[in-house]
Amino acid sequence: MRSQALRTATLRVRILEISLILLFFLLAGRAGWLSVVETRGGILGDDQSWRDLKFPGARGVILDRDRRELAISIQAPSVYVYPTELVDRKAVVAQLGKILERDPKALEKRIGDRSGFVYLARWVTRDQAEIIKKLKLPGVGLEHEPRRTYPAGPMAASLLGFVDIDGKGRRGVEQMMDSWLQGTSRRIHVGRDARGRLLVDESIDPRGTAGGDIALAIDLALQAKAESALVASISATAARGGVIVVVDPKTGDILTLAEAPGFDPNSFRDFPYKATRSRAFTDAVEPGSTFKAFLVAAALEAGALDAETIIDTGEGKIRVPGKSIEDKRKIGASDAAGVLRHSSNVGAVLIAQELGSERYRAALDRLGFGNNTRSGFPSESAGLMRSWKKWKPVDQANIAFGQGVNVTAIQLAMAVASLANDGELMRPRIVVAKRRATGTWESSPPISAGQAVDPEVARIVVEMLETTISAEGTGRKAALAGVRVAGKTGTAQLLEPNGSYSRNRHTAWFIGLVPADDPKAAIVVALDEPKQGGGGVVAAPLFAEVAAALLARHGIITEPQPIPAAPFQEPLMASTNEIAAPVSVGGSARSVAELEPVKAISHPAPTLPAVSTKPSATARAFQQPTVQHPTIQHPTMLIPDFQGTSLSSARSLASAESLKLQFSGSGRGRVISQEPAPGTIVAANQRTVVVSFSVHQGDG
Repeated sequence: MRSQALRTATLRVRILEISLILLFFLLAGRAGWLSVVETRGGILGDDQSWRDLKFPGARGVILDRDRRELAISIQAPSVYVYPTELVDRKAVVAQLGKILERDPKALEKRIGDRSGFVYLARWVTRDQAEIIKKLKLPGVGLEHEPRRTYPAGPMAASLLGFVDIDGKGRRGVEQMMDSWLQGTSRRIHVGRDARGRLLVDESIDPRGTAGGDIALAIDLALQAKAESALVASISATAARGGVIVVVDPKTGDILTLAEAPGFDPNSFRDFPYKATRSRAFTDAVEPGSTFKAFLVAAALEAGALDAETIIDTGEGKIRVPGKSIEDKRKIGASDAAGVLRHSSNVGAVLIAQELGSERYRAALDRLGFGNNTRSGFPSESAGLMRSWKKWKPVDQANIAFGQGVNVTAIQLAMAVASLANDGELMRPRIVVAKRRATGTWESSPPISAGQAVDPEVARIVVEMLETTISAEGTGRKAALAGVRVAGKTGTAQLLEPNGSYSRNRHTAWFIGLVPADDPKAAIVVALDEPKQGGGGVVAAPLFAEVAAALLARHGIITEPQPIPAAPFQEPLMASTNEIAAPVSVGGSARSVAELEPVKAISHPAPTLPAVSTKPSATARAFQQPTVQHPTIQHPTMLIPDFQGTSLSSARSLASAESLKLQFSGSGRGRVISQEPAPGTIVAANQRTVVVSFSVHQGDG
């Protein structure tokens, strides 16, 4: 009996052993199957408890020239869910939608059929994150991601650009310097506890993965003033928008880039992508009469005229094949400074005809027009400038006064800055210094783009541009108290859909240099479609306001001081029965006999001094408004001696004696004869003197 029980127990043990062995092999086989053949379960388990996280390196900061923060990175909370762990998915999504102020249906759609980790909302507010954290909802968690923030808000936004939700730089400096600013990403294998919290088993040194920092040329204080002034001007003129660019002529530093309307890079998703561009770099438009400054520079450089060449604009009308061009007011015979001062379209066309298309186009090319400035700024436009071989006479005429050519505000700013830099064109310098996270600052040197204009020619043109800031000039509202200003106005008509120029839509321009005798800045101002007023009326005062703020940064205290307009006086011209001597531009003569007679005037003609090659003397001559001398009330008068004087001296003498001058000869040399002769006593009402000039050397 006992033996039988022992045998039974032994059998049971063996059966149990065999069962355990079979179970072991079964489990081992299943494990092998899951490990080698069917791996989905293992992957799912790992996904639930382990995950590779990508930790991007901290993005470098962006500072202004005085090391004030323009762009920094912070840690922003983002909400994620594990759909399979949600107890009541519909209720949880509805609750989160209320907290996040999102449509629950949109959140539900975002989750979809996913079973693993899903970002539900990124970059939520800290208050929202705190509420979600306190709820301790199963399957819902928070992660902190780097987010770019801009302490100055919309200020300089078009220059800075922004960083998208994936950490990629978009627009502006953020895109231009993206590879430098971006840190080095690092992947870390992390586990999760039962509540989904991350368990990191290795430390991360942020300095080893951080991106580089950069300092911009921009002056944040001046930027704030320029943006405020621009917004106020747009409001006052009902303009659609505007741009202000301030450049250091010697280095090419972009000190200010104010644009309106703007956007807030902290909320870039609330703006259309097109609205985040920098118009100063990307939008090419017609420059209007500001282009006359570069036309005169090109003509002087080529020897097509000099500072005392007389340009006879006649009745202020000229016809070229395909177009009739007319000045707003007649200026008659004038030098190049007068053409700029009164912004004569006819005078500009005559100069361009004498210069020729090939030489004009080459000069514009040297000044940077028709080419990218190579600043590195994203999507920068090269403008529109066709080959001179494709220019028709009407094209040459139009381009002389800024039509039929498209340029950017940056191109204009760098070109006018070259005149202040002895003719040397600089590349725009946006970034002035860089450093690695563990390094020191390294300066980015200024880069020359070549000699655009002869130094002497550049100085002469700047002097000529000073004359526009006078009682007779179109830029008199750009004047500053006690500071010499050089500049040029422009009013560029906009094209209508039918291809014709609009009569009531235009861009108001002003380009200028301050102080004219030692320029600290070149400034370009543009207002898009102001309801009333061209460049001299709306853009020039805005220039003066910004210029005063800039000079204050250099310790020069001034304020806008518009010069009262002088009463316009009809130009003096010979009558048809007196003299038919040619007045020419270079060698292209037109007879004054072709012009209609002008009625005698009882007030003296305005003094139109020619530009000398001596900067200080010429500048002094133009610093004050022209003084009008009263008519001498004597029954007789003595004719002074004009012989040996230059054009400008003859005009000054005539103005002082209340005489009328008529010219014979090119006007480029000295007076060799006059009629009546010096010392002649004439009646007070016989005030016309005819002066003849010698042929200028080199005319042939």
